[in-house]
Amino acid sequence: MIQDQRGFTPEGNWYKGNIHSHTTNSDGRLAPAEAVRLFKENGYNFLCFSEHDLYTDYRKEFDCEDFIILPGLEASAILCGEDGPHKCLKVHHIHGILGTRAMQEEAGQNVFREREAIRPSVSYGTWDGAGEAGRLCNYLKSRGCITVYNHPAWSRVAHEEFVHTDHLWAVEIFNYGTVNESGTGYDTAGWDRMLRDGKKVFAVAADDNHNGGEFDDACGGYIMVRAGKLTHEDILQNMIAGNFYSSAGPEIYNWEIRDGRACIRCSPVYRIDFIAGNHINAGGSIVCKDIEGTTGYGEYRLTGDEDYIRAQVSDRYGRTAWTNALF
Repeated sequence: MIQDQRGFTPEGNWYKGNIHSHTTNSDGRLAPAEAVRLFKENGYNFLCFSEHDLYTDYRKEFDCEDFIILPGLEASAILCGEDGPHKCLKVHHIHGILGTRAMQEEAGQNVFREREAIRPSVSYGTWDGAGEAGRLCNYLKSRGCITVYNHPAWSRVAHEEFVHTDHLWAVEIFNYGTVNESGTGYDTAGWDRMLRDGKKVFAVAADDNHNGGEFDDACGGYIMVRAGKLTHEDILQNMIAGNFYSSAGPEIYNWEIRDGRACIRCSPVYRIDFIAGNHINAGGSIVCKDIEGTTGYGEYRLTGDEDYIRAQVSDRYGRTAWTNALF
């Protein structure tokens, strides 16, 4: 039986952040200052510039009382067709976000330097997909970063090419930009595969905004972190601890195991789903009787053999928020 536990600490403040974004430093259309202004105007408290294979650190320029920058980059390993680099078949985009002070001290002189570029790994025709993901993730960890596997569906990778990767902090299960670009921004199946295999990996939602104007790609996917203060150390510690949820709109107020039940409180939604890791037909859903109906509370009585349980809540428009799994 999963023991009584809270999904979030009872103390702390909620801080909203987008951990996957691009600016004119790579292939985005907004300058960093313009991007900061956009997200601040939309109620965000933190932002990571995840430029392609380029580490940036804008904390001195933009950190203030109600907004901070998380330094990072989006590192690449690419599989191209045999006839050359113009045809990209698959890609690993693994996000590295500068970790806690302890992680930086462990990395020592190996911590990324401002404006440091790294060379992507490029293969032609065939590749060792799982091996490439593992090497890239280990490399980012050695540089003092936590790691996120970004947009697996968009990347055209098979689950076997990333689900066994060690040292992944999270998987990006909702990517607002690729949802609107080509319908390839969801992947909870890969995440559940990892959870069923016993990997205690978290999930995140993000924008991956480039702000090109062809479609909306900003302020649609984010994480809400529970922390005592808006500092790099507090935010990262609570991200690493899983003290957050992911959302494309709905709010989650409480998530816990209590007296043999999984319980969730949230903003008004159309449906609540509990996804459990054990036998077929485990878990359950609460769905309002008509499309205008809403509920803000749901619970699921545990059977006792769940390896993990997670919840997701969706409003009538399909906008969803996801808890992390409890084990």
